[in-house]
Amino acid sequence: MLDNLPFSDLPLFFVINGASGRHESSATEQVIDSTMRAAGRRHRIFIIEAIDDLNTTIQEAVDAARQENGVIVAVGGDGTINAVATAALASQCLFGAVPQGTFNYFGRTHGIPEELHLALEDLLQGQPVPVQVGLVNDRIFLVNASVGLYPELLEDREAFKQRYGRSRLVALWSAVVTALGNHRYLDMTLDQDGKRIYLRTTTLFIGNNRLQLEQVGIEQAESLKQGQLAAIAVNPVGTLSMLWLAARGALGKLGDADHVSGFSFHALTVVPRGLFRGNSTASGAKRTASKEASRKHRIKVAADGEIMWLQAPLEFRVAPEPLMLVKRVQELESGLPPRMQDDTA
Repeated sequence: MLDNLPFSDLPLFFVINGASGRHESSATEQVIDSTMRAAGRRHRIFIIEAIDDLNTTIQEAVDAARQENGVIVAVGGDGTINAVATAALASQCLFGAVPQGTFNYFGRTHGIPEELHLALEDLLQGQPVPVQVGLVNDRIFLVNASVGLYPELLEDREAFKQRYGRSRLVALWSAVVTALGNHRYLDMTLDQDGKRIYLRTTTLFIGNNRLQLEQVGIEQAESLKQGQLAAIAVNPVGTLSMLWLAARGALGKLGDADHVSGFSFHALTVVPRGLFRGNSTASGAKRTASKEASRKHRIKVAADGEIMWLQAPLEFRVAPEPLMLVKRVQELESGLPPRMQDDTA
């Protein structure tokens, strides 16, 4: 893949999401171009002008990177990074990331600076490191995937961003508004590494990002080092309890909450059995279950901030091949099991 070229000579192919993050795409393009020219690094820039052009633009960039044995680089938020990483993994291309989103969990976990100039400098000095990838059915996720309340929260957050702008404060405000709403509860069967579990939950959250899990106080964050994923389920609760859980998460103590359970796994099958509506804590509250066949319907899933509909059952697992991420290597910490780190070092 690398041919006989030194890694520092491999061309870089940037994909910029013009609608993502805090920077205008034209200004971002200028900074990338001037930085690469100053470093004498061959490069090419592709800009996603509209959401309908996303897949086409990414594929054009990947095809160009493969032709010249280059590195495909995503410039944008976690959703953009996911989309480009998906194509890079399928094409076995080296991958780079320049985080420009709101929370930037992927970039922050791997020590990639959020400031554009610094991120580019790290990229120029980076080396390929294997990174664990999660799968839900055939879709990858680098940060998290979820069903239930969390996808609703993301949809509400996007509406708030369009109205009030992109910032972490706006995102947190929208989360509070979502928590105050009337939510649906999922009744599901989980097959966890050969063990069957019956669960009713407000949301099922699957984490593949140690930083995000550590920030809210989930002890399963360490399991990612052993090549596993972490699952967090929230029991149906009322509005006040939901706000209290959100507060505990902000304080890094969510894992100790009574209504939250977590576990680690290598493979997890999720079969929805019913859909309930209403406030579970209201005295005498009426709740109705969906009559549709649980194994034949689609279910809303969020993966790295993007909403999609997938066919049930949902299969969560670690991808068999890691993503080769180009980053400044400060320590041997890739999120892979020690055996895979040794094999790829």
